[in-house]
Amino acid sequence: MAGLRVAVLASGGGSDLQSLLDASRDPEAGFGVLIVISNRPDAGALARARGAGIRCEVIRSDGQDPGRLLALLGEAGAELVVLAGYLKLVPPEVVKAYRGRTINIHPALLPAFGGPGMFGRRVHEAVLASGARVSGPTVHVVDEVYDHGRVLAQWPVPVAREDTAETLAARVLEAEHLLLPAVVRAWARGGAAAALSLAAPAFGPALSLPRILDDALAPWPRPSP
Repeated sequence: MAGLRVAVLASGGGSDLQSLLDASRDPEAGFGVLIVISNRPDAGALARARGAGIRCEVIRSDGQDPGRLLALLGEAGAELVVLAGYLKLVPPEVVKAYRGRTINIHPALLPAFGGPGMFGRRVHEAVLASGARVSGPTVHVVDEVYDHGRVLAQWPVPVAREDTAETLAARVLEAEHLLLPAVVRAWARGGAAAALSLAAPAFGPALSLPRILDDALAPWPRPSP
């Protein structure tokens, strides 16, 4: 395979993985997924990978299996590790070995609504409970702390007054499926610096992170009496 060698870690259904698989079919994509690793043997992501003829492996359910994880990544020749709906903390030994080469996608505008236990429906419920008017996914570099590393790109998604956790989650997921492949394609062209240079009307450092977060955390105005 020519191009950037990508390993994906996933715990769930694998729709973010699918977005990468679909994008990688483009001859100009510059990357390919070589292995998919999960902490759950029944993860839908593994079924998607098998269907695409990609190597699948399962590690311990708690994810704390650094020796095996490092061995699998090494065997695959992974150059970039992508956490795509992976719900476990990456062992520090793996973070150290792939420091600056491991990224995660989170379904909120970090640093808001992140940290231990903040995944899936919980994130969207917290966004709605806060009264925030903007949400959206974040791709960031992984370190030893949940949802903490350097932000590479974000895609703001407006929150509607009538949103439920389900409707907001669906729109954020659509943005995830665009943002994650865009970051990986950019990385394949020029590494983290290229990923940071992403600029489009809807996402990337062209948008001021402080301004995004100000909007995200500003509640809806109260109706006039």
